[in-house]
Amino acid sequence: MKKTLLVIAAALATSAVPTIASAQLAFNAAGVTDYRYRGVSQSRLKPAVSAGVDYAAGAFYVGAWASSIKWVKDGGGDGNMELDLYGGYKGELAKDVGFDVGILAYVYPSNALATSANTTELYGAITFGPATVKYSHSVTNLFGFADSKNSGYLDLSATFPVGPVSITPHIGYQKVSGSGNDQFSYTDYSLTVGYEAMPGLTLSAAVVGTDNKLYVSPAGKNLGKSALVLGIKYGF
Repeated sequence: MKKTLLVIAAALATSAVPTIASAQLAFNAAGVTDYRYRGVSQSRLKPAVSAGVDYAAGAFYVGAWASSIKWVKDGGGDGNMELDLYGGYKGELAKDVGFDVGILAYVYPSNALATSANTTELYGAITFGPATVKYSHSVTNLFGFADSKNSGYLDLSATFPVGPVSITPHIGYQKVSGSGNDQFSYTDYSLTVGYEAMPGLTLSAAVVGTDNKLYVSPAGKNLGKSALVLGIKYGF
């Protein structure tokens, strides 16, 4: 771990200052039949729409992304939107070995829950060829759980391109820290097939689910049950 941190520090110190010519601005808009995050539905098993913007200057990047949601209202609040704000730095440690470190804030305007849903995580990822392992660590309470600071999410995924098609298997583990919160920890999984129908337009189909049945809607429906999620995304 210390050796890896030293390598990353050296890479940061020796990187050239990004120039205006290398800066890139990109936008995206999407729709899904169910907004799943870490395997759990954020939209009560119903469709959701989202949009985002990313700005990259050399190895540095910042971005914002927003989606419609329902879970905050289900928890007794009045928010119906999630806004993610993030920034980081990524590069290469060696041939075919990349890294990505950053900070991500999940903001839920007017969430009005007993424990705020607003969450901030630090993350770090290492990529080896097609595979990526990523760890996210909360420096605040996690998504409305009381006394849940220092929760963590470990994510292992890979992407295999086959012409215009990409196949992405994934497995992750969400640890919810704090007294009485262990029961809400769980493993999630997904297998996503993406198809680039035309430049910028991607269609996707994913089988996604979790092993935890405690995340339920007001009607008692399991929000982490295995399901097929369809999506369409346009980037420009």
